[in-house]
Amino acid sequence: MLKINLLPIRQLKKRAKAKQHLLGMVLLLLMVLASLAVTEILQAQKISSLEAEISALNKKKASFTPVLNKIAQLKKEREELSRKTEIINKLKSDSSLTVRVLDEVATKVDKQRMWLEALQQQGTSLTLSGVALDNQTIAQFMDNLKESPFVKDVTLANSSQKVVSGRNLKSFELQCAVAQPTPNTTTVADGKK
Repeated sequence: MLKINLLPIRQLKKRAKAKQHLLGMVLLLLMVLASLAVTEILQAQKISSLEAEISALNKKKASFTPVLNKIAQLKKEREELSRKTEIINKLKSDSSLTVRVLDEVATKVDKQRMWLEALQQQGTSLTLSGVALDNQTIAQFMDNLKESPFVKDVTLANSSQKVVSGRNLKSFELQCAVAQPTPNTTTVADGKK
């Protein structure tokens, strides 16, 4: 007797395998979706914690704004004070320079042979006008001024004859530059070492 198996075993095995593959794919898809969901949740938590940290830092930064404004104001005030200090020091230096230049000019004038009629200082420019007995007195006065540490570049701008009380005298105008001397020149001029 012969036995014939009419059950489709191959087809049943194929179907079972297909169901297993389909089930495996569904499980794999579910695992991927679950891992994506977990990653999404973790990222959302991380984002919310970072946003909370950013907002806390912004609040902290906002609390420092008055201090930063005060620092900026103090910097402006310091710059203004240093600018004013520079101006004051320059004014002191310039006024000291003017006094020293006047002293130098007064000591260099030969009172027996000449006199000054005008003295004008504008910045570093000095103009002297006067009357002398002769050209030699004017030249000697110019040489004496050149020795001064405060007076530089003495030049004769104008010289002419002038009648004063019936005598022929020389009228002159000198152009000079004035400046603070270097520290070494000042100490030598003052007699200090």
